[in-house]
Amino acid sequence: MKKVSIKVITVLLAMAVLLGVSAGGASALNYSNNLELHSEAILLVSMDTGQTVFEKNADKKMYPASTTKIMTFIVAFENIKDVKNTSIEIKQSVLDALAETGSSMANLSKHVGEKVSVTDLFYSLMVPSGNDAAMVLADYVGEGNVQNFVDKMNAKAKEIGCENTHFTNPDGLHDDDHYTTARDLEKITKYALDMPDSDFKTISNTVEYKCQGDDEPLVTTNHLLDDRWEYYYTYAEGIKTGTTDEAGRCLVTTAAADGQQYMLVLLGAPYKEGVQEEYYNFIDAKALFRWCLVDLEKTSIANAKNVRYRVNVDDGDGKDSVFLVPEEDLISVVPKDMAPGSIVTKPVYPSEISAPVKTGDVVGTVGISYKDPDTGVEQFIATVNLVPEEDVASKSAKSSGGFKFDPIFFIIGGVAIAAIIMLAVGLSVIISKRRQNSENSGGGRYR
Repeated sequence: MKKVSIKVITVLLAMAVLLGVSAGGASALNYSNNLELHSEAILLVSMDTGQTVFEKNADKKMYPASTTKIMTFIVAFENIKDVKNTSIEIKQSVLDALAETGSSMANLSKHVGEKVSVTDLFYSLMVPSGNDAAMVLADYVGEGNVQNFVDKMNAKAKEIGCENTHFTNPDGLHDDDHYTTARDLEKITKYALDMPDSDFKTISNTVEYKCQGDDEPLVTTNHLLDDRWEYYYTYAEGIKTGTTDEAGRCLVTTAAADGQQYMLVLLGAPYKEGVQEEYYNFIDAKALFRWCLVDLEKTSIANAKNVRYRVNVDDGDGKDSVFLVPEEDLISVVPKDMAPGSIVTKPVYPSEISAPVKTGDVVGTVGISYKDPDTGVEQFIATVNLVPEEDVASKSAKSSGGFKFDPIFFIIGGVAIAAIIMLAVGLSVIISKRRQNSENSGGGRYR
């Protein structure tokens, strides 16, 4: 390969990125495991790296049931100006819309005609999965029209980047046109967790909560959080369950241990009221969390120590070559017992570059993939920029007192000089014409 200047390389790499070459960031992997899983759609994502480590039907449209309420929380929080100091009247007419729907309720019927704080309504929405709380919030934000609130839910979904989501209600009751995907639901949940001052994480991780004026506490529907259930998992945190005959058992939750944190979305675990009532969503969640927290680890797979490529340098002052290394460490989640050769690197860089060379110059890229030792299948992780490990000055620039001829500067200088000359000629013509006109119009009087 011919020697190439750093400027040309930078332009070419920029064009490559524009054409779709990844420069790092989140990636989708599907590490193999021997788990017996029941959910129809699954997405397991590292919250530390943004990397998917396992997925199944993650883009399949599914019914979300009450996991819908994550979006209900988002829209209500962002559209109520003073959440901490706002209370909402509980209207019988709003609750009547849920009559004979078999809805899960937060006992707001006891407060009809009274005002309940938005904070208590949020706990009523997320802890016992109260459809009554969802409707009260939607009616208030929608100014008496729940459809206005639903429109805001759909607009927010598009804003967040959801591609296969559509809501028809704020509570998750079944509707054929009310759907999402595991991938979209992960985006929605991440957005909710990142909302400043929302207390979403605290509320969604609460096991029991007593609203003002109530004698009995609200109790979570998430049995991963409640040690009174056999499904309890000590490392689980939040977030939302959902169940209907059509949707099956659904769950969005997180778990953290030993410096790792994961988000899990499960949709469509088997359920039929009175027929199949096992909590396969919690069974799947515990199995997947145990696997990822025990068998996977977060580590640097591309750094200056293990990824190095030597490239020749033309016109280098005291250096005829330099090592190219990753611009920054690539941290990724990989199997702990990863076999040698599982990380595959595919570098792209010229055989020779011209001095001067700077450590910040992007000279090439390296694609990083994971090769499954059992199947031999390679899965792409990321593309990382390659930069020189050290500066290399130009020999000719040093010998000429620091100046090195560059045709680009010559062209720019030539254009500038030509422009100056043209400007000077133009000004000279204008001045000459004005002087001549002045003499013709009035100069004879003084002759």
